[in-house]
Amino acid sequence: MVVILVITIFPFYWMLRTALSTNSALYANGTSLLPVDFSWGGFLRVFGLQPIDEAIADGGSGAQLDFWRYLLNSVVVATGITVCQVFFSALAAYAFSRLTWRFRNVAFAVFLTSLMVPVIFTLLPNFLLVKQLGLIDTLLGIMLPSLFMAPFAIFFLRQFFLNVPIEVEEAALVDGASKIRVFFSVIVPMSAAPIATISILTYITAWNDYFWPLMVSYTDDSRVMTVALGAFKSQSPQGGPDWAGLMAATLVAATPMIILFVLFAKRIVNSIGFTGIK
Repeated sequence: MVVILVITIFPFYWMLRTALSTNSALYANGTSLLPVDFSWGGFLRVFGLQPIDEAIADGGSGAQLDFWRYLLNSVVVATGITVCQVFFSALAAYAFSRLTWRFRNVAFAVFLTSLMVPVIFTLLPNFLLVKQLGLIDTLLGIMLPSLFMAPFAIFFLRQFFLNVPIEVEEAALVDGASKIRVFFSVIVPMSAAPIATISILTYITAWNDYFWPLMVSYTDDSRVMTVALGAFKSQSPQGGPDWAGLMAATLVAATPMIILFVLFAKRIVNSIGFTGIK
């Protein structure tokens, strides 16, 4: 486990080591395990705190990275997708687990087959739909394909809902509660742990998404952090990428997700393990 842990953490250490080096020193001594010619220049360029002439002298492009705008866009997109997707997925999971209707299991099986469809197959239809709706280069256009339901989220929550004692729901129905009230007053409070787990996983997935935002965002108004990092890498008037600045930006962008996962890792593992118990 120690070996696996070291292998897992090493890329993050390498990002930190590169971010704390200068580009010229990296090209001269790229195999060093310690920062080469220690400098905070990479982080200063990310936050726009380094003068243009110094940035160019340090191997940067001199272009400003509007970090806070990209960070805000990523937060809005990830939060919107998480809230809507988890809400609608929970409703669908409740319908598949508790409501009785014809061909329910068949419909659920067919619905799960979408898990086997590669994402690349849906990119072009989604792009054409978003374009026809006039949502290209908007945050809503980025969120729309993932805004409603996700097969994995429905499957995950359905497995937990099936383990909720039916007697609890029947008692609420006897007291006069409707199905909607049972869902919000009984099922949701009892399912706080798995709902929190799928919310965290959804948030991380939405935050790390790259290809779809790249297709539909063209300006800083809708550009999220992952796309901005790619644009930052392509700005290389010095003949090579600004590796120190790029690794600093990547590390800063990944920090919120790292903190989120560290804080809730135990809950995620416990919920996944409990969901699989029949």
